[in-house]
Amino acid sequence: MEKNSNRILTGIQSTGTPHLGNILGAIIPAIQMSQTKNSESYLFIADLHSITQIKDPKILSHNTYATAAAWLAFGLDHKKTVFYKQSDIPQVTELAWYLSCYFPYQRLTLAHSFKDKQNRLQDVNSGLFNYPMLMAADILLYDANVVPVGKDQLQHLEITRNVANRFHNINGETFIVPEADLNNQNMSIPGTDGKKMSKSKNNIIDVFLEEKKLKKQIQSIKTNSTPIESPKDWSSCNLFHIYKLIASKDEIADIKSKYEKGGYGYGQAKEELFSLILEKFSKERKEFNHYLNNIDEIDKILEDGAKQAKETADKVLNRVRKKLGYN
Repeated sequence: MEKNSNRILTGIQSTGTPHLGNILGAIIPAIQMSQTKNSESYLFIADLHSITQIKDPKILSHNTYATAAAWLAFGLDHKKTVFYKQSDIPQVTELAWYLSCYFPYQRLTLAHSFKDKQNRLQDVNSGLFNYPMLMAADILLYDANVVPVGKDQLQHLEITRNVANRFHNINGETFIVPEADLNNQNMSIPGTDGKKMSKSKNNIIDVFLEEKKLKKQIQSIKTNSTPIESPKDWSSCNLFHIYKLIASKDEIADIKSKYEKGGYGYGQAKEELFSLILEKFSKERKEFNHYLNNIDEIDKILEDGAKQAKETADKVLNRVRKKLGYN
């Protein structure tokens, strides 16, 4: 087994168009890592994970294309990166089955993806319960040794490391056991209600929306009732926390000053955030629409990526099959 000291892998679910939290917390950091010299990146759209929530084929397909368009719009170089769709790699489901036979049922009940919903089991399908094994297969199938994660995803990587080591204890070294690259700067992106930005909480900011709808999302950001004329505490303001994630140092200093002086309302701050998003993501918004209007380009890019991904997947899966006695 040849260790790849700089093979990076990450992915994002296609449960909807990537929102600002996905962009700042996953897409931009992953693309930046992929541009590092002497590194090799595998970036994938986790559309098999999405079916645990989405059963409408039209929505699932649209979300997959929107996710691909977002990655490409933000500068993913598909010629230097293995960029693929999870469902194009059947090897991942085979490996997930093998791994599930080495991981205790009781440990899966502690996974956040299940535990968070155990009080309403009618919402839990077996796919959601086994979700951590599919995620582990996503990682181990490509000999990745670096996985960029947010704090809330650390448990999944720990499970991946755990199941790999359990397999090794019985069958000998087979997988590369990955390390986490914890993104501390944008670990948790606040949503319009101040809680972590999430599609399930309906508190997202979709930077790709047409202007009227985008403005409506920004106007829905919760603020307190401090009068316009009064100074405002920017340190406890959710609107400010969102603004500072994408603004320059000078822009941040300027809006801090406006908060502290008074005579500056939250409506004005929301207008500034709206204008900043349109300005900062102008190119990406155009690119996103281009790809969605030319999905044949997306298909070709993902097909090319899948061919490369399958080559690596077959090598790893053959190692596993030999250890299990299938080859």
